[in-house]
Amino acid sequence: MNVHHLELFYFVAKFEGITEAVRNMPYGIQQPAVSGQISKLEKFLGVKLFQRRPFALTPAGEELYDFIYPFFSRLDQMTERLRGEESHHLRLAASAAALTHHLPEVLQALRAEFPTLRLTLRELHNPDIEVALRKMEADVAIAILHRKSTPGLKSVKLIDIPLAIAVPASSPINKFRDLTALAAGGLIQHPLIALPRIEPASQLFQQGLTARNLRWEPSMEVSELGLIQNYVAKGFGFGIAVDIPGAVWPDGVKKIPLPKDFPPLTIGALHTGDLKTVAKRFIGLAGEQANTLLDAKKVSTKSAKKT
Repeated sequence: MNVHHLELFYFVAKFEGITEAVRNMPYGIQQPAVSGQISKLEKFLGVKLFQRRPFALTPAGEELYDFIYPFFSRLDQMTERLRGEESHHLRLAASAAALTHHLPEVLQALRAEFPTLRLTLRELHNPDIEVALRKMEADVAIAILHRKSTPGLKSVKLIDIPLAIAVPASSPINKFRDLTALAAGGLIQHPLIALPRIEPASQLFQQGLTARNLRWEPSMEVSELGLIQNYVAKGFGFGIAVDIPGAVWPDGVKKIPLPKDFPPLTIGALHTGDLKTVAKRFIGLAGEQANTLLDAKKVSTKSAKKT
């Protein structure tokens, strides 16, 4: 039995005639087409379903209408329910560090505005995030915007985070120029702990060095930023770090800011196409948190200068 034919019969029976059914259907279809489809249904069943003029269901038509009514009459209700649930479902992709340390507060604020919020969180490295967005496995992603987005992806800048050098607390080196003063032929000799070369933080750091005719080759490569500071604290060398506003550095590690001409990490939100309301609001709240972090950093910087 053709389900589309059943749907047309449902509307004809509900509105008591083909003309009224055509006027009230949720999609456009011409009266002759409806009449033809109903005739095919009657031919398939081998029964007459209704009298045309005046309109009246036959016993077979009443039986069929009673059978299909519960399904078709609740379609609009089910559609609204499913749309409502999906409209409050946020699928978010980000790094492990972002999901662990920086996004919980944003998501708590989002839940306060959307009490029925449903979350799907995916931990992904930066190269995998664009793939997840293109495959529509995520609505929005928080990622490093280190190059021009690929076609079809839209980006919203949230914050620039400067890089810094993590140094063992016991080291006599306190400023970047202390390092460069010891460079022989532009080569810095201290052991360096860094992320893989393909990572944006490593690339940006090397760009800053190259612009100053400096070279500093990593002696240890690790997979996560958090590991860098841990190994610096244990005396394995210096490390390329991200100076996140408000973040507490571990004991045994001190921070050396890089000159301002070193490029920062730009963090932003990535998405494809039009965003649903909950995703738009998430980006808005993430931007508000980024501004709060920047304001806190300004206050901290002013206090440090006064002391």
